[in-house]
This record gives sequence, C-alpha cells and structure tokens, in this order.
Amino acid sequence: MPLPVPGADAHLAAAPTVIPSLQHWTPGEGGTRLGEGFVVVHPPELAEVAATLLADMAELAGLSGSAGDGAGAGTIVLALDPALEFPADNATAAAEGYVLEVDGGVRVSARTAAGVYWGTRSLLQMLSASTTLPGGTAVDWPNYPVRGFMLDVGRRFADPAALRDWLRFMSWYKLNTFLVHLNDNEITSNTQRPWTAAQQAFRLASDSPWLAGLAAEDGSYSRADWDSFEDEAALRQVRLVPEIDVPAHARSFTRWRPEMGLDGGDSDMLDLGRPATTELVKDVFSEFVPWFRGPAVHFGADEYARGHSEEYRAFFNAISAHVRALGKDPMAWGSLTVMSGGAGAPGPDGYSRDVVVCAWNKDWYSGRAAVADGYRVINTDDALLYIVPFADYYHGHGLDARALFDSWEPHVFGDGLDLEPRHPQLLGAASAVWNDLVLLAYNERAVHDLVKPAFGVLAQKMWAGAVAGLSFEEFTAQARAVARWPGRELLD
Repeated sequence: MPLPVPGADAHLAAAPTVIPSLQHWTPGEGGTRLGEGFVVVHPPELAEVAATLLADMAELAGLSGSAGDGAGAGTIVLALDPALEFPADNATAAAEGYVLEVDGGVRVSARTAAGVYWGTRSLLQMLSASTTLPGGTAVDWPNYPVRGFMLDVGRRFADPAALRDWLRFMSWYKLNTFLVHLNDNEITSNTQRPWTAAQQAFRLASDSPWLAGLAAEDGSYSRADWDSFEDEAALRQVRLVPEIDVPAHARSFTRWRPEMGLDGGDSDMLDLGRPATTELVKDVFSEFVPWFRGPAVHFGADEYARGHSEEYRAFFNAISAHVRALGKDPMAWGSLTVMSGGAGAPGPDGYSRDVVVCAWNKDWYSGRAAVADGYRVINTDDALLYIVPFADYYHGHGLDARALFDSWEPHVFGDGLDLEPRHPQLLGAASAVWNDLVLLAYNERAVHDLVKPAFGVLAQKMWAGAVAGLSFEEFTAQARAVARWPGRELLD
C-alpha cells in the first residue's frame, strides 16, 4: 500500500510533539480521546508490544486498559502490514518505519514488530500533552539503521538495574543499539600508578572453572543478569552489542594470565607474538558469545602498541573470523591508519573487510579512510560524541547540545572528513561514555545526568535529521515536554 507524501507545510503545521520528530504529519479533523478502559487490539505476533504499551500507558498516563477486540473510539489497533510502503529510498524505512493514524480510534501499523513498537513510543509521547489526540496521520521512519549509545562498564561497574534503565531510556528516543564495553582498565599515565596497582575489570562472570579469577571482584554480571538485559532489550527493540576489548585495554587478561601479556604481563596489552594468546582469546569469545542474542559482537582492537603491525593484523583477522564463525557480525574500533597505514589489499595479505568499523578518531582511522577501504562505518567520533565524566577533556560535563543541534548529523565527522549524507556504507552513529577517571567518586545517576541534556538532540539527528525552521530553544522546550520515560528502576 503506497502512502502519500505530504508537503513540507503539512509536515510542520500542527504536528504533535514527538522526539525525535515525525518525518511527516498530515493533519486531520477532530481528535480521539483515550480514557479508562481503552482496548488494544493486536495479532498474536504483537502480544509483547501490546503488553508493553498497556504497562507504559498505565504508568505515564494513569490509564488502565486491556487487550481484546474492539473498534472505534477508545481502541488502539496494532497491525502488521507487509505491503506497507514508505516514501524513502532506504531499507531502514521498511524495517523500522510505521504509520500512526488518529481518526476516531488509533491505528499503528508497520511491516515489523519493531516498527509498531516505535509507533507506540510516538503515541505515548503524544499522550504526554493530552489524552485527547489530534486527528491526523504520521508516516515515520529512521534515516539510519544504527542509532546508538555506548557505556563503559569496564572501568566503572554499573548496577544491573541501571543497564536495564539505559535500554528503556534509549528506546524512548528510538535509539536501537546499546554498546556495552565490558572490560578495561585504568589509564596509568593519568595516575602514575604501576600496573600492579591499576584498576582493571572484566565484567562477565562465568561458572566455568577454567575462567576462575577473570571476573572482576568489584562487580560483574552473571548469566542471569545478562539474560535480564537481553529480555529487556527484546521488549524495547534495542540491540545489545557486547564488547570484549582486546588486545589492548586488556589488563584484566594480563593480570589473570601474566604470561600472555607484553613485558611479562607488566602492561595492559596482550603479547600477540605468542600463538597461545590468540587461542586463549578465541576461547573466551567461545565461552561468552552464546550469552549474546544480538547479531553483533565487538572485539575492540583499538590503541595497540605500535611497531607490531604484522602480529596485530593476524590477530585482527583471526578474531574477526572467529566471531563470524560463532554466528555474529564482528565490530571493532578503527585503528588501521596508525597500525598499518590502512587496510591494504583484501584477503590474506590485508585486513578482513567483514568487520563494522566504529570510526572513533580521525588520526587512528577516520570514517572517510575506513569507507575508502571498503568498510561499513558507525560514526563514534571522539571530538564530537565522547563524554569522560568530570574530566577536562572529551566533554567532561556533557556534550554540547546546541552545537550538535546546529551543525551535526551522523555523516559529520569534522575537520573536512565528513561523508555524504546517508552514505551507503555509513550505518549511523553512537555517542559514548568513557569512565577514564577511575579514582573519582560518582555513580550511575551522575552519568545519566551528564548524558540527558543532549540525548534528544542526538536521537533527532540519528532518526530524522534537522527540521527546517525549528530553533534550538523550541526543540529544547519540546524535549522537556516528553522527557518522562517509562519503566525506570534506578535512573531518574
């Protein structure tokens, strides 16, 4: 079923407040009031989406409803329509787009459960203004398939409740990719402490005897904890991307198995000159990848010691192939300019191209260089998108929301290295929190407080891009109106 594309004036006129904003809104007549006892009608495939909507409406709007049969006023219909077409030339529109119609009743339709779920987020935000919904039709879809956020729990443990809250918070703004950085260590050049005293942590705790001593003593996640994250992610249409960072940032490994470390274990880097090191890393991935339900696994690969390019390349290719053999799409931080001057020829004499590159630093490996070498890229540019809480570098007090609103979109890397908007190899973007300052006292709520002010802007740019004629002040006011999100356990 093709859908009409309203003109720009129709899109801007009287559109409901939704963050990120709707791609298109066609005003209709009248309105629809949802009150106590409303009914959600859905096919069996959308039972979880319906149950989540019912719970969230009870929490946010104070309205009790039920699943059942009905039609007309007071009824919300959730529907899957595989023939639905969107006025966009990207696959993401079909995968995650939706149509929300308000005309006596409410109907949310999409090709996929994910699309229907995103439509219910817009419906809930519309209810933040009034339980009487304006008549009209929203046709909405994301511009990019990856709309992400990364949290470093390796350097600072986060309570399991906080991770589940991050999933809910992200999904409220239609972000769909949560990267969880599961191991890391103190930057000893910051603290002038020896490696023997450095903070380090590996945050997954297996019952397998051979892994005894690897999990962090100051906090780690059991299989039950991780299952709770995966369950929440599935409900909220967010993909978890776990990261086990090797061969650098690996003090938890070199403390556990000193013989596998550079300099006899007196470092945070693995000794890639030992074949046994790569085999050990493969075994660790083999142990934990079955925990992970999402399609991708991140293996780090950043900031390794220079001067070991051949060993690094062999390791990069071996671990990416192993992750692929375990049934997951491999992902890594871009480092190939520094490590080798570029990816080189594909095949056994170069780097595997079957890896998604997070382009985090323009010197180590820019997004433009990665694209030129044939990689698919996620914009995680450090100068634009990193927060190191309370540091005097990397936006220690939060990202610059106004600057992001005025001049950033996922294709923007800065310094003359931008890609074309919606470049076919650009998957999207992700902001990141790195807990570098391991000796500083702060908690999960403090991190969330730093992230919140710019989160709606990032979501807007990743989903729909800039809206002509909308000022930063107007956007900020709209974001405040829909800032309350459902299901929180720990975060505010």
